[in-house]
Amino acid sequence: MYERALFAVWLLTLVVFQKAESCELRPVLAQVPKRLPAGYVISEGTEELTLKRCAAKPVTFTSSDPDFAVNTDGTIITVRGLVITTKRFSVLVHDESGLDWRVDVILSCKDEASQKSSSVAHKRIKRRWRPLPFNLIENDSPPFPKDLEMIASDSSVNYTVHYEISGQGVTTEPVGLFLLIKETGMLRVTRAVDREQYPEFRFIARVFDQNGREVDEFLPITVIVEDKNDNAPEFTGGRVFTVEERCRAGTLIGKVNATDKDLANTLHTKIKFTLLNATDMFSIDPSTGALTAKTNTLDREAQDKVYVNIEIRDMGGAPNGLFNRGTVVIILTDVNDNPPTFKEKLYKAKVQENQENVLVTRIPVEDKDLVNTSNWKALFEVTKGNESGQFRMETDPKTNEGLLYVIKGLDFEKTPVVQLEITARNEVPLVGTDATWLSVPLELSVGDEDEGPEFNPAILYLKVKENVPNGTVIGTYKALDPETKNSNGIKYYKMTDPGNWITVVENTGELKTANTIDRESPLVHNDKYNITIRAVDDSKKTGKGMVIIQIEDENDNMPVIPNTDLVICNKGDTLSSVLVEAVDLDKPPYSTPFIFEIGAENDGKWKLKDKTDSSVVLEQAVVMPNGLYTVPLLVKDLQGIGKEQTVNVRVCSCEREDNGAGICGARSASTSLGNLGILALVLSSLLLLLLCLLLIFICSTKRDKLYISDDTGTGGMLLKSNTEAPGEEVKDGALMIIPGGDVVDGSLQISAMDSKNVNAGRYGDQFIQGGGVYNTTTQEFGTGKYCTSGRYDNNMYGNTVFKKFSNTSTHDTWKTNGHYLDRKLAYFGDEEEGRYADDMLKTYGNEGAGSLAGSVGCCSLLGDQESMDFLNTLGPKFRPLADVCYTTKKMGN
Repeated sequence: MYERALFAVWLLTLVVFQKAESCELRPVLAQVPKRLPAGYVISEGTEELTLKRCAAKPVTFTSSDPDFAVNTDGTIITVRGLVITTKRFSVLVHDESGLDWRVDVILSCKDEASQKSSSVAHKRIKRRWRPLPFNLIENDSPPFPKDLEMIASDSSVNYTVHYEISGQGVTTEPVGLFLLIKETGMLRVTRAVDREQYPEFRFIARVFDQNGREVDEFLPITVIVEDKNDNAPEFTGGRVFTVEERCRAGTLIGKVNATDKDLANTLHTKIKFTLLNATDMFSIDPSTGALTAKTNTLDREAQDKVYVNIEIRDMGGAPNGLFNRGTVVIILTDVNDNPPTFKEKLYKAKVQENQENVLVTRIPVEDKDLVNTSNWKALFEVTKGNESGQFRMETDPKTNEGLLYVIKGLDFEKTPVVQLEITARNEVPLVGTDATWLSVPLELSVGDEDEGPEFNPAILYLKVKENVPNGTVIGTYKALDPETKNSNGIKYYKMTDPGNWITVVENTGELKTANTIDRESPLVHNDKYNITIRAVDDSKKTGKGMVIIQIEDENDNMPVIPNTDLVICNKGDTLSSVLVEAVDLDKPPYSTPFIFEIGAENDGKWKLKDKTDSSVVLEQAVVMPNGLYTVPLLVKDLQGIGKEQTVNVRVCSCEREDNGAGICGARSASTSLGNLGILALVLSSLLLLLLCLLLIFICSTKRDKLYISDDTGTGGMLLKSNTEAPGEEVKDGALMIIPGGDVVDGSLQISAMDSKNVNAGRYGDQFIQGGGVYNTTTQEFGTGKYCTSGRYDNNMYGNTVFKKFSNTSTHDTWKTNGHYLDRKLAYFGDEEEGRYADDMLKTYGNEGAGSLAGSVGCCSLLGDQESMDFLNTLGPKFRPLADVCYTTKKMGN
């Protein structure tokens, strides 16, 4: 039995093998245009592709060229637009018995085919290489080398030939992949090839005779590497997605992406997506990888992250397909699907009566939503028992508890227990749930306290006519003790009474008028006058009440004309008018409409027209010149109460009219100025003229100039006190030395013989060259008969008092020097600016060893026995300094 079964299998295999060997599929040849659009039909189902000649039934078709696709009926179409000359590819046909059949497809351009036919006919040459491009299986199994195809040329009929190949895979990378047996033309492959690295190879075959002459045109060979399913699909892109909890079923969550390195648009790259877990919550499209929610009950509070395992498998998910597995993280975001819930079914609290703005109790709640979000934060409201607005609810931002406050004091005597209802809600509405906001009852007990008296009512309204007599009782305002409900022992006092119009009887609470009540007083607002009363019981507890007095009007005011000075514009022969208005502080019917009449003592020059409730137009009855006129007017209220009033009307030539009121022009004002104004203008003009003449006289006066010859170039300039520093031996203050007299400096008086230092005298804020006067005739400095060249007065040195000079000649010299310097200053004042720089004294220090002059400070030493002749050898710039030293020397002697 077993042997028969083996024989049957062997026989079936032999028949199938012989059938396959006997069935030879020919290539599909097609001529097509050079440009092929997408969707172009190359050929419809042929016998080769449908395997009719082989008595087999095809199941799938796979094209080796991704530019072409094969329908289930064997029709070949283009996938995209192409431009071709020649094209060769193969179609792998998989039949129902599991066998694979390869059918070559050869495309040629119609234009090139016709050109080749004509060319061949013209040359009468017939050469042909065989076969055309062929395929190589990717990652084929050893052993290697393996025979691939045989290359042959028709020239081998006439010649003894050998073949050579060159190009990619032969002489360029990957070098040595292909090997050719030269004598037979058998092409061999030496190792396995990865299609993902080299999808095809292009090289050239040549044929040569024994003499090395090429006997046929070279043949471009294309070897297409057929894809083998050797790559498993891989995940690409992010695998973390978010979706709201409670979302609708079918909500798109995200798309899982995967790729396969094998040949596109084949079963090797056809990926199927499969969920391995959480299939009750999510679903995935097997072809696209789109991940969707399968239910609307996704709950973040139960699970905020879901880890979903996904398998991706090629070959359309077939068991023999390669696969990979990965994890996708789905994060559920929060929505407000949980209302805040109370921990207790009844809350109780207690508060003392009359307390205000105090925290009564805290009400905790629980919320399952995400903490510190609007879905979690609670808002509280007193939904029952707060009709009078005595309570306020707030939320503690840290604990999310409700805070109940009393903002108005409670009364134990009225409501010892307050029943409240507290409702909690979130900041945002509920979503995806049928739940509603929850409420809880709260029982608030009010504690009793000994309270002060209370007025009933808290505000008392009274009506009083104005001007009632003093002492009139207008009402009684009593307070009661909340505990005893009576007013025994309570005394009453006024707290506020702006006009001191009311008195309160201490024991009874009676209200009496103390002064005249005037409705028109500024203390009254909207006819109401307010006072406050304090009640004090025996325990010194107090209560406060308010009395609002509604004052009724009486006719105690007459109409008055507030503006009695009016202006009418003089319009020549045209009669003018002006509006007269009246007011009455009383209310109707004691005021408007007013009655206007011309007074009895009128002169007939005026008349009234266009009367209204509170105004009338006063018009000229005759043309009248400019001037001031008085018009008597009688104004009465509706009750006939009024008096005659005088209106002053000025008729003038108006400059303009402002809202009907005339504005007198400047001509009228100048007329009132009169002759005095004109006289003032004339006197002012004369005074201005005299002032101008005086200025011209002063400016035209020319000063005499004193020209002083100064051959040495010094010129005797007044120097500032800070331009010449004292010598190093000078230690006393600035002194003024007068021969035969005293030295004065401030309040200090020193004899000239007692001093060792001599400085120049001060003239104002300047030091003046002292000792002598430069002689323009001899060009030398004078001797001791001239003292300090300066002018001194009592005001210049504070309280300094100069004694009279004992030597008359010295006093004369002093005056002479002063006069001389005045003239010299006038001379230098008219010179150019540059001269001052030549006449300024400079500060000099120690000139060092070897100098004849030595230190400048030596000139101020008294009693120096050295000769002073060297001073005459100094240049002109040192002459003033030499003069000072010379004079000092003489005075010391």
